[in-house]
Amino acid sequence: MLRTPQTSDYPAWAELRAASRDFLTPWEPLWATDELSRTSFRRRVRHYLRDLREDVGYALFIFAAATESLVGGLTLCNVRRGVTQSCTLGYWIGAHYAHQGYMTAAVRAVIPFVFDSLELHRLEAACLPTNTASIKLLEKTGFKREGLARRYLRINGVWQDHLLYALLDTDTRR
Repeated sequence: MLRTPQTSDYPAWAELRAASRDFLTPWEPLWATDELSRTSFRRRVRHYLRDLREDVGYALFIFAAATESLVGGLTLCNVRRGVTQSCTLGYWIGAHYAHQGYMTAAVRAVIPFVFDSLELHRLEAACLPTNTASIKLLEKTGFKREGLARRYLRINGVWQDHLLYALLDTDTRR
């Protein structure tokens, strides 16, 4: 199940992120000192809601349907209209829920939203060349590798190369 984050999600989010910190650290920007605070989470939710209102980003939390437990999240950010009609996919999964199909199901569920509801043409994603789980996820869900971006994002405090992937509205959906 996918839905927009709410301030009432804070306890589950903070617990899942704290328990998954070591698992997530190699793949994410450095965490702020107050990363898991309630105040930081409220700011995050306000930012998500502003992006949604302005049609520049869509944040969604992923819940296990059977238990309604928070398992991770994904974002559609940098929504670009005009001649581009594209956005960028980002995602994270709690350590306990990795390799169980939750993220594959979430990405598959969000693809029709991107192409049919938002009417975008292109969905982009990037991952570290060492992140075999993300490479498998993107390729399993139909993304095509398009190249390498040198020192593309600052992950875990270091500018790192990323593999670039994209899925077009005309590509076969899996």
